Amino acid sequence: MKNREYHIPFSGLKEGKHQFEFAIDNTFFNAYDFNDFNAAELNVHVTLKKLSTMMELAFEATGSVRVNCDTTNEPFDLPLQSSLDLVVKFGEAFDNENEALLVLPHGEHQVDVSQYIYEMIVLALPAKKVHPGVLDGTLKSEALETLEKLGVKELKEQKEAIEETDPRWDALKKLLTDK
Repeated sequence: MKNREYHIPFSGLKEGKHQFEFAIDNTFFNAYDFNDFNAAELNVHVTLKKLSTMMELAFEATGSVRVNCDTTNEPFDLPLQSSLDLVVKFGEAFDNENEALLVLPHGEHQVDVSQYIYEMIVLALPAKKVHPGVLDGTLKSEALETLEKLGVKELKEQKEAIEETDPRWDALKKLLTDK
């Protein structure tokens, strides 16, 4: 992604801490061909600590993304919070192989943070996205009703299997209840 909006110029900055803010929406993710979000409203706060020979970047993202539930396919707003720390050093050639260390060539005057913002947000997504209404039982949907109908048969079969016991054990069970 070659968008200058996510470049942080550091060459003219004094040593110490500097703050940067980025507003992230769906157009940011579309540039990466990432279409899992229906919408996104995130704020990324970056603290750059400039030292004499290196820099430290601390990323913090907060906001929400609109996604579809993995169970019901109903859209909902999923709150996200994530952070990432990155050390930037200077060397002979560009090197971003290490996820916590970025090496920039000597003479570079800005750092592109878009890839780090993208990875930090996408990796903050839970493995399974479940609508809060499914968890608390308030969501009414056709998919949940179908799952419930299919699940009832399995529960009945399990209950019947438990009730069908060997009659030889009934006398022993009676001893437990005769206390």
